[in-house]
Amino acid sequence: MLKRADVILMAFCTGLIVANIYYCQPLVILVAKDFNLSESVAGRITYLTQIGYALGLFLLVPLGDMFERKKQILIISALAILALLVAAFSKTFFLLEIASLLIGACSIVPQLILPLAANLSSDENRGANIGVIMSGLLVGILASRAVSGTIGFWLGWRAVYFMAAGICLLLIALMAKRFPESYPSFKGRYKELMSSMFSYIKTQPVLRETSIINFLAFAIISAFWTTMVLFLANPPFNFQTLQIGLFGIAGAAGALAAPLVGKLSDGNNPRKNLMIGFILQIISIALFYFTKNHLYLFVIGIVLIDVGQQAIHVTNQTRIYTLIPEARNRLNTIFMSVSFIGASCGSALGLFLWDKGGWNLFCYGMTGIIALNTLIYKFYGNKNLNIGNASTN
Repeated sequence: MLKRADVILMAFCTGLIVANIYYCQPLVILVAKDFNLSESVAGRITYLTQIGYALGLFLLVPLGDMFERKKQILIISALAILALLVAAFSKTFFLLEIASLLIGACSIVPQLILPLAANLSSDENRGANIGVIMSGLLVGILASRAVSGTIGFWLGWRAVYFMAAGICLLLIALMAKRFPESYPSFKGRYKELMSSMFSYIKTQPVLRETSIINFLAFAIISAFWTTMVLFLANPPFNFQTLQIGLFGIAGAAGALAAPLVGKLSDGNNPRKNLMIGFILQIISIALFYFTKNHLYLFVIGIVLIDVGQQAIHVTNQTRIYTLIPEARNRLNTIFMSVSFIGASCGSALGLFLWDKGGWNLFCYGMTGIIALNTLIYKFYGNKNLNIGNASTN
């Protein structure tokens, strides 16, 4: 069983590693200036990183059900260091794009830590432990933007990637010393491992529902954090990278909701948390729409959209971990691969909507996605989908 100190350590490592995916977002303006590109073109590094993450999830995370997890975590973290250094030394934007894809693919360690924690947790504490680790993950995501914006402003965007490589090196030493070894029960070949995932998609309606809902939820949150950089960098605000990055601190407040959501997800009807998430999302988009030059509305919206994202994501992730204990890495692979495909699509969509109609069109588009997600939720509810935990799913 996991001790409290183990859970906190896992949350710490998860937050610092997942930050690799999000450092690039406040740096888009600096990268555009360095390579003499438009901001929309430079923004490609945001969704290429997310595409790389989805690929890494699909191809590498399932190996956690096949090989010893600690060794896999250390090897992939070492590869992340190499990818970050390639980005830091990039002399062309094309090379930076390739590095961004590789950074995403090698930053999947949090999705190896989460199943490890789920395996070592008791049934009654699993949701709460996942919630604590998710808090670390989400603080890492949101704080990464503030750190990246600050360092990028003072030292340049390349310094951010050098810093990230140094952090990963320190984490490798820490994880090698403290993480427990974990040997999975799957004895087949990689081809069989991958084939089994498609059978889970066919046979597990809860997995299908959670993955589709998370796809759209991640599209919304990713579209926001990509497009808000352009919104704040243009009139009436004309903020610089340093100021934009600091808005990530407001989002970090939302991460405090994860342990509470995790505990609620251990109950008999965790699915009800999803509607709470949808409501918070729509309120936040309304606040963004009416922001104009009232930044306090924007800050409140950031807090609410991140709490809403927590309610949806932590609930869904807890639900899938109750399905088939011996296949948690594979189930998480499907769930998170679909989620980050949604994130990459959301970033691309956000940039497209901004180009075509600015902030107002962006808000209309996000409202439509929330409405679609609510309809999907109702569809699965009308099918009388079992909403309980592992024993009945």
